[in-house]
Amino acid sequence: MNVDATSLNFFENMYRHNDDPWQFASSAYELGRYDAIMDALGRRQYRMAFEPGCSIGVLTERLAMQCDCVVASDLSPTAVRIAKERCSHLAHVRILCAPVTEDLRVDDIDLLVLSEIGYYFDREQWRIVAQGLIENVSTSGTILASHWLGHSDDHLQSGDSVHEMLLTIDGLALDQSERHPGFRLDRWRKL
Repeated sequence: MNVDATSLNFFENMYRHNDDPWQFASSAYELGRYDAIMDALGRRQYRMAFEPGCSIGVLTERLAMQCDCVVASDLSPTAVRIAKERCSHLAHVRILCAPVTEDLRVDDIDLLVLSEIGYYFDREQWRIVAQGLIENVSTSGTILASHWLGHSDDHLQSGDSVHEMLLTIDGLALDQSERHPGFRLDRWRKL
């Protein structure tokens, strides 16, 4: 799957006009969502986490507290620069400038965090991308997804649709599902 120039231009323009266009570092909603994600991970220490579509690295920085190594990515060079600055004090965090595709590879991860990215794909694209990313998760690894449940003109599907498609992927056992005001959070274990 190719990421078209329209997608790259859309996100890059957003970050060039505002370092935090979705207020990931400041909104009570986002900070509460990150708290819920960290609570859902429990106190487990992860060996290798991957966070595709990391934006400016706010969640990445928090994931680093529970992971021996974190790899994160975003397709916007400006977002990646900001995320690298945010996480520069964390030697075990690596941030890549790369689009989220089914070919995006980070081998042998035991935590995959899919946060606020699924609705930028149509349902079939999301199925292909998600399956490709999940292939990199080791047996008994954790897949956690969290998506906003509102509507935006730049979304190709709803947050619920994103999670419902993930529920159809073979080889995953759903072990936690939560609905919060404005967002959904689901956690799976890879069989």
